[in-house]
Amino acid sequence: MTAVGNGRHLSVGSTAPALTKGKLRLYSMKFCPYAQRVHLVLDAKQIPYDVVYVNLSAKPEWLFDKHPLGKVPAIELEDGTVLYESLILCEYLDSVSATRPLASADPLQRTKDKLLIERFSQFIGLFYKIYQDISALNSDDIMKSLDEFEVELTKRDAPYFSGARPGMVDYMIWPWCERADMLTILAGDRYLLPEKRFPKLLQWKKFMKEDEAVKSTYLDASVHVKFLKSREGGVADYDMLVS
Repeated sequence: MTAVGNGRHLSVGSTAPALTKGKLRLYSMKFCPYAQRVHLVLDAKQIPYDVVYVNLSAKPEWLFDKHPLGKVPAIELEDGTVLYESLILCEYLDSVSATRPLASADPLQRTKDKLLIERFSQFIGLFYKIYQDISALNSDDIMKSLDEFEVELTKRDAPYFSGARPGMVDYMIWPWCERADMLTILAGDRYLLPEKRFPKLLQWKKFMKEDEAVKSTYLDASVHVKFLKSREGGVADYDMLVS
């Protein structure tokens, strides 16, 4: 991955950077979990790409040429074709690159995995209450939303949802699992996953942190909280990690 513009988030009034020959372009935001999904797939499959980070509070005008709603992630191919929506992008990237297939080759298993990813949206919906009113977030609801994933890991009898190595399910749910420790920082230990209830998930989380693709985008929960606090303060510090 090569970051355009020293990794700073481009904003209103900026010029869209020219494409780099031989690489696809990812339009991203450093703290966006949906964009992180695409980073994970690109890095896991070792697909050459560069990245343009975008300030979503002061969106550059040209972003709407890349995504009709001015969102990230979006990818731009060498011929100028632009695609968007994280799950669609990840499936596309996996299908066009033969290196390290991330989705199952079996159509039935692939469909089951897609359903599992869709079920994870329940946790995502609960998680986003920290951006609205964290006092409305119930720790029991969080635990219940993850029970199915503990059971599924037990059934699959493997370190990852995709087997011996992380695959599509693992990478699609990871960004929110990375951010889950924000809950304990913001609201206390009642959001810690009990080891007796979630032994497989907790082990999976440790394994995921050692994955090279995860390492390339991983941010500590304290950093995610710092960004959240800056956003709540009215001036989101997109470039806090840029030296």
